[in-house]
Amino acid sequence: MSGRERPAPPRRRDGTSPVLLALRGLGLGDLLAAVPALRALRRAHPGHRVLLAAPAPLAGLLPAIGAVDGLVDVAGPGPVPVDRPDVAVNLHGRGPQSTAALLATRPGRLITHAHPDLPAAGPPWREGVHEVRRWCDLLEWHGVPADPGDLLLRVPGPRPAGPGPVVVHPGAAHPARRWPPDRFGRVAAALAAGGHRVLVTGGAAERAIAEQVAARAGLPAASVLAGRTGLPELVDLLRSARLLVCGDTGVAHLATALGTPSVVLFGPVSPALWGPPPDVRHVALWKGRSGDPHGDASDPGLLRIEVQEVLDAVTDLLDRLEREDERCRKESS
Repeated sequence: MSGRERPAPPRRRDGTSPVLLALRGLGLGDLLAAVPALRALRRAHPGHRVLLAAPAPLAGLLPAIGAVDGLVDVAGPGPVPVDRPDVAVNLHGRGPQSTAALLATRPGRLITHAHPDLPAAGPPWREGVHEVRRWCDLLEWHGVPADPGDLLLRVPGPRPAGPGPVVVHPGAAHPARRWPPDRFGRVAAALAAGGHRVLVTGGAAERAIAEQVAARAGLPAASVLAGRTGLPELVDLLRSARLLVCGDTGVAHLATALGTPSVVLFGPVSPALWGPPPDVRHVALWKGRSGDPHGDASDPGLLRIEVQEVLDAVTDLLDRLEREDERCRKESS
């Protein structure tokens, strides 16, 4: 047996595979930020059955993540309806609720951050750490190597050919992270005037916002896809897109995970904590002012980002992408 090979883990008494349970009972962007950690856990436990405790609507992403065998429907920090997992991993938060929920499953081993109120060993929770790095650092502390750059989803098939649409996504879970629809509309109008096909996306609850954006931009009703795309359709759309313009929300992480260029507007939270990795395909706009990400009105820092700044960032990014495409064409000819 080579030094890199691991012995097969012992089977349970009932003949089943050992179970690794990872808790991440949050949304789309949160799950995508945990992909490197989930893949690291899979590599470290190749013989385990890996269960992800997360909201059921995210199940469609599991094949593209490629590290998870099944999903247990959990929204929030628990409780988690799994009994005696061999390993339980808290990828949800600092505790105590999430850590206590995993302790209640009676795991053979618990991987989590330390909390003064609970009997769990782990590193201290640190502020000011990027969300992707946080969970990789947690695993490293517990002896599991992880690669923070392992973010891309593994979607089968080639990317669609030809110039794709520019996708504008004006919504976000909390008003504090929503740039005004009027401003998104002015951006969409300028893009349409420049010859781009513009599509406006969002969830069903964001359809009114998307319609405001389309109306301000003079786009046809068919351009509003909010409430009309499930997660698989959104993946397909973003894979074909030339560019995404959005706020700090889950679809921004989806663009990163698919390698789709993006211009992302940050307000109450710094992109150093939740932004895309350093990459020529992604631009993060932020005015350097932090605030309450759960606020009930657009964050003052977010409002400091002007329409022209967004258009300049979009133009510059599209120009750079065109130059890169031209360079690749010349190298391949």
